[in-house]
Amino acid sequence: MSIARKEALKTIFNYKPIKKTKKFFEKPSGEIFGKNVFSLSEMKKRLPGAIFKSLKKTIETGSTLDVKVADVVAAAMKDWALEKKATHFAHVFYPLTGLTAEKHDSFYTPSSDGHAIAEFSGILLVQGEPDASSFPNGGIRQTFEARGYTAWDVTSPAYIMENANGNTLCIPTIFISWSGEALDKKTPVLRSMQSVNIHAQRILKLFGKTDDNLLNVTCGAEQEYFLIDNNFISSRPDILACGRTLFGAESPKGQQFDDHYFGAIQDRVLSFMFDVERELLKLGIPAKTRHNEVAPGQFELAPIYESANLATDHQQLTMVTLKKVAKKYGMTCLLHEKPFAGVNGSGKHVNFSIGNSTHGNLLDPGDNPHDNTQFLIFCAAIIRAVHKNSELLRAVVASAGNDHRLGANEAPPAILSIFLGSELTNVFEKISNGGVADSSEHEFLNVDVDTIPPLPKDSGDRNRTSPFAFTGNRFEFRAVGSDQSVADPMTVINTIITESLDYIASFLEEKVNDNQENFDSAVQEILKKIYLEHKDVVFNGDGYSDEWQKEAEERGLPNLKTTPEALPALISDKAISIFDKYNILTPVESHSRYEIFTEQYIMKIEVEAKTAVNMAETIIYPSSLSYQEELANCALKVREAGLSFDTSRLAIIINLTDSLNESTSNLKDLMAIQKETMQSQMEFSCNEIIPAMNEVRKYADQLEELISDDLWTLPSYKEMLFIR
Repeated sequence: MSIARKEALKTIFNYKPIKKTKKFFEKPSGEIFGKNVFSLSEMKKRLPGAIFKSLKKTIETGSTLDVKVADVVAAAMKDWALEKKATHFAHVFYPLTGLTAEKHDSFYTPSSDGHAIAEFSGILLVQGEPDASSFPNGGIRQTFEARGYTAWDVTSPAYIMENANGNTLCIPTIFISWSGEALDKKTPVLRSMQSVNIHAQRILKLFGKTDDNLLNVTCGAEQEYFLIDNNFISSRPDILACGRTLFGAESPKGQQFDDHYFGAIQDRVLSFMFDVERELLKLGIPAKTRHNEVAPGQFELAPIYESANLATDHQQLTMVTLKKVAKKYGMTCLLHEKPFAGVNGSGKHVNFSIGNSTHGNLLDPGDNPHDNTQFLIFCAAIIRAVHKNSELLRAVVASAGNDHRLGANEAPPAILSIFLGSELTNVFEKISNGGVADSSEHEFLNVDVDTIPPLPKDSGDRNRTSPFAFTGNRFEFRAVGSDQSVADPMTVINTIITESLDYIASFLEEKVNDNQENFDSAVQEILKKIYLEHKDVVFNGDGYSDEWQKEAEERGLPNLKTTPEALPALISDKAISIFDKYNILTPVESHSRYEIFTEQYIMKIEVEAKTAVNMAETIIYPSSLSYQEELANCALKVREAGLSFDTSRLAIIINLTDSLNESTSNLKDLMAIQKETMQSQMEFSCNEIIPAMNEVRKYADQLEELISDDLWTLPSYKEMLFIR
């Protein structure tokens, strides 16, 4: 084993857990929930009654914010933040990089008497002006045009971000250009939520239900991630630069025993998880579930569902928190979709539903799905939306990282289908045949253990191979990558469902004239029509099977396996039309996102290719030469002693090294080629550069399995995945 790897292992095995002070445990988790959030309850305590009532109305009903309220809120927010030891405030926004951005300003300004006073006005709360020139805009603006605005999102509460040297008041905002185009991921989410509410309320009105409160789209984003010791990371240029391993022979033991999944959590990791959860609880993020995932070194955190806008913000905060806390424990949190070949990658399952406190969850069928006509209408809208817009759903989760994962054994295939389960499918089948389905009575599972009572059985099993699955009272979109913001998927889901709700509401409104009998028959008619036209998207079987690939093709379902195949759907006439019709994205904004995502894909592959060449030439090739020299010297000494020496191993190493050099040279030649358009360059990166990188890796990984361990300097898979 190389000296660098020995030192890394020595450091890891001598790792001393962080000792928590009594202060860390002085309050139970329930008492610290939301302690760093300027929540409605905190506002109620600090704001005058009329101001609080006005602000609460804006949050709950979507009414326009009264600008007179801003100064009063700003003063109260400042006082609260100063009590929390904050020295700065920051408008936090989510540019089209997919990351979190923030610009910090001090509360304090010098006064004429030589002191400093804390200032924070309504205008500073409502609007900021970060430099927009260095953020991707996809051709919306020229590089020299720098003005951009952040604007306070009142529906997402401000919070305190703690640091050992001081605290910062963070204000969630949207980010727009000087000419008004969205330069961020939050603005389209807010627009799409507003649009869903409008058309969902039309449906409810037909059912005789009205309510001033907004119908909220809710989201629960499960987050998968890997934890790797920093002593290994520092010796892996590929992980440092690309977030994943470009080289690495598979470990003899991987995930084949399924022993890591839901296994006992190691102390160091459990300490990290406790710390993460306490930080999230302070920020009002409802972290609920934690467990070991399938792959060794892989874990999952799942929150409780909340408003999609808030969930989007909280998801970004969760990713930041995971990475930040991991450093405290001497580890790196990897959010790449496929950091290690040969074991599962990481996804982000987005659970979606609609409802509010008055009407409850509109995707909850209750005990009798076929009797719940309202539920069936909303379910039918989703079936239609996914079938009509499957290319757009696939495009919005397309990335260089997610291409490694989609269609593998841990992820749904690139074919977008819906799982309904047997009972709900039966309901729609019978409706489409002109009848009414009989719902089965609740069943119970008897496990034949005297001390365990019968367990209630769900109406349908779960299907982990389905990209868009109904799971009892929500739909779960399982194709989102672990490193991706949930904003884009939520925007698309909201938009395509809006179009379906609009279609259904218009159909029913035209058919109904205050006549319940007409209404009932119209509902039956639209349910039948939708299911017959869109049932091809419903599939309850094994999405990983080869048979499904063939069947999906026969059904006419697209199978867009790579990002270059998928991204053009963002600028199809259908996509541009639907975004524009419901005021989610203008045609210019739609094109900008395609341009940005295309450019990000090309740059990602370019960085990976450069890193692969550098590692092959400066790390792997020298290790091979050293081993060749060692074998040659050994052969010489053996022969000088008059003994025979088998040189076949040396010959294999030489041949593999030559192949490594040849494939590396070929990769470098391909990297020099530039195509005329972004789309053709993206396709070239996918179809030529990635296979060339894989060829370099093939020889490098074979060399790793043959070269003496003391000469191989890269930490191995078996070390990184199993030692922490």
